[in-house]
Amino acid sequence: MSAILARAGATAAGGLRSGGDVRRRRNMVAIVAATTTTGAGPAVPKEGSLERPAWSGETPLSRLVGALIAFKPLYSLMKLASREVIIRTAEKSNVPWRELTKQVLESDVYEVFDRIRDLNLVYPDYYLNPFHAYDEGNLSWLAAAEAEPATMSIAKRAIPDAGSIEEANQIVRGNWLNAIEEHHLKYSGNCQINDILDIGCSVGVSTRYLAEKFPSARTVGLDLSPYFLAVAAHKEEKLSRQNPIRWVHANGEATGLPSNSFDLVSLAYVCHECPARAITGLVNEAFRLLRPGGTIALTDNSPKSKVLQELSPVLFTLMKSTEPFLDEYYMLDLEETMRQAGFVNVHSILTDPRHRTVTATVPF
Repeated sequence: MSAILARAGATAAGGLRSGGDVRRRRNMVAIVAATTTTGAGPAVPKEGSLERPAWSGETPLSRLVGALIAFKPLYSLMKLASREVIIRTAEKSNVPWRELTKQVLESDVYEVFDRIRDLNLVYPDYYLNPFHAYDEGNLSWLAAAEAEPATMSIAKRAIPDAGSIEEANQIVRGNWLNAIEEHHLKYSGNCQINDILDIGCSVGVSTRYLAEKFPSARTVGLDLSPYFLAVAAHKEEKLSRQNPIRWVHANGEATGLPSNSFDLVSLAYVCHECPARAITGLVNEAFRLLRPGGTIALTDNSPKSKVLQELSPVLFTLMKSTEPFLDEYYMLDLEETMRQAGFVNVHSILTDPRHRTVTATVPF
């Protein structure tokens, strides 16, 4: 773990643009050090005293929150409050939420939509539920337009002492990418990462990080939302890459892609939005798609995060009101689910104070 944290520091410091001044570079290194070390040397982010938050599962507190959410008039107010908290918190962290949303909604992204959508795709029932205070869930232009600022906010919440969104992202994404790279180097039997699949890629933020980390690889971003994929493809059209990212509108549980065709399958911040049966389906499909020696990497909320276990009642109630499958995610033994699918070398680490990265290998 100490090697990953050290490498993350190098990734974070190196991720600054050449125009950044020396003082910003020093600040970045200081932030990484403060996040990952103590006076005695390298240290991982803190775990809580419980296996999972007391506000999840079948605890009395969880049942109380569930009863509040089930009361529809109150639920409607909670959704609005949750949305306000998310946007206000983001803008306090200098995330230009409304500006970025407006840019997408006023662009020609709608033309991309028709090219990328698979009209024959049947959406699973759980995907038609409201998510993140959107009545249409991920199947709307507003959800797609707001996805990138919402994603930017994830890093700032994880690293609140970071001086900027860019710095927080370099730490969170740097730790995640280095965990993937170190696992693959250790267990893949020297197999190169030539083909990457990012399942649940949303508007392509995680996909672009993967493509930049492994520039010689062919990268595919796959998602159930054609709205999100249209935004991802529209943004990617403005970039120049050695290997352009390919975007696929499909169900991550049954992608239709060939077996044994990828060396890395990533799911970033996907599983907490899925019921347990869907998570199992995603893991099984990833096993089918990966070549022997291939790596699966899932990063998401950690049930053992001290920060998440100690959230205030207001915050965890608002969180659960917009995440219908959060309890199922926290109650599922993800590592065992991966082993049952056939994966070996299953490892889970906190890569920042809120999130874990779980990696595993397809045996030879």
